[in-house]
Amino acid sequence: MYINVSVTTRASKNEIIRIGDNTFKVYVTAVPEKGLANKKIIELLSDYLKVSKSLIKIKAGATSREKLFEIA
Repeated sequence: MYINVSVTTRASKNEIIRIGDNTFKVYVTAVPEKGLANKKIIELLSDYLKVSKSLIKIKAGATSREKLFEIA
């Protein structure tokens, strides 16, 4: 399964908002440096979707605000 994620970094709180079937808006408090924000996004998605973090991979947009994730 693939999901599209729009990310806002340096937010006041960590939050996931479902926009559509496979589209999410994610707010993270982490800064977009050294992959810290991406790690936090994967952690939040793991909790939200109730899957292991190892099953979530970034397929596109690792350095972009618009990301495509694959959930195995």
